[in-house]
Amino acid sequence: MNRSTLIKIVGFALILAFPLTPWAGDYILHVLTLIMVYMVLSMGLNVVPGFCGLLDLGFVGFYGIGAYTAGLLTLNYGMSMWLIIPLAALNGAVWGVLLGAPTLRLTGDYFAIVTFGFSELVVLFLTNEIWLTRGPLGLPGIDPVNIDLSWLSKAINPSWDWYYEFIGEKPYFYLALVMVVVVYVVMRRIEDSRLGRAWFAIREDPLAAASAGINILNYKVIAFAISAGIGALAGSFFARWTLFLSPDMFKFWESFLVLCMVVLGGLGNINGALIGATILVALGELLRDLLPRLGLPAETRFLAYGLLMILIMRFKPSGFIPKIADASLKNPVIVNLKRTLKVKGVVS
Repeated sequence: MNRSTLIKIVGFALILAFPLTPWAGDYILHVLTLIMVYMVLSMGLNVVPGFCGLLDLGFVGFYGIGAYTAGLLTLNYGMSMWLIIPLAALNGAVWGVLLGAPTLRLTGDYFAIVTFGFSELVVLFLTNEIWLTRGPLGLPGIDPVNIDLSWLSKAINPSWDWYYEFIGEKPYFYLALVMVVVVYVVMRRIEDSRLGRAWFAIREDPLAAASAGINILNYKVIAFAISAGIGALAGSFFARWTLFLSPDMFKFWESFLVLCMVVLGGLGNINGALIGATILVALGELLRDLLPRLGLPAETRFLAYGLLMILIMRFKPSGFIPKIADASLKNPVIVNLKRTLKVKGVVS
């Protein structure tokens, strides 16, 4: 076992043990769980701008679709969380395909404007379709997560009842941790796969990628669907964690915040997305408490976000961990294609 693996194992063991320590109050666990929700969102959004080089400003729309899917299925049909999670993720992915298939032919500012419009349409739908979403009143009374194995326990012994309902922050912390680990492992596998290399090739040079036989539109749609599915997955957890939803929770600001996390950590870098989410959520919570003490409204923290982004763009334009993004510039597919096209005189 090498040193890096040992450090990861020890670090993960410390994270697992932290909720059992005296320092792990409800507020601390709440903030840590919130950080992990944004970690998942950052990894999901990172697929589109980080891997494919497309500016997606409507990511929060999929987050809201996943959250309301979970909330409505719970309230109207009493479905289990363990069934809702894949359904919500699938619903988000389907909407990603429906939006991406006709719009991913656009590039640059045009694509960004379309995705921005999509996020606004989702908020308008959630606000105005009162018959379905209760509009501005939101969805209160969503059931907490539970593990119901009573059918199995009673089959074994009628006096047993294996039923556990998530109460407090601790079980949600562990559930969010599982979600982060699963998404992280999946994204790592995709990054190292042919699919991930094709995305990086498209990002670096679409012409060379197309010359190599890569169907750019199809790969972009796949990226958009995976990104949307992960966003909806985070939304489904968020709904069953907060137990209340409102259209105001899914406004454009959330997309901008997650995009800042991705840029801060380093576009195309999965570890960077995790670090960006940790820094911005922790900074937001710190300023939320500090600013009122200084006589300033809590909303002033948005100015701090903006100032931080200006400083990052000035001094660390590639984010805190740019090495993987920079390494993608040395993608053998791109390097070989560029060399071939240059030799044949297709590109200069």
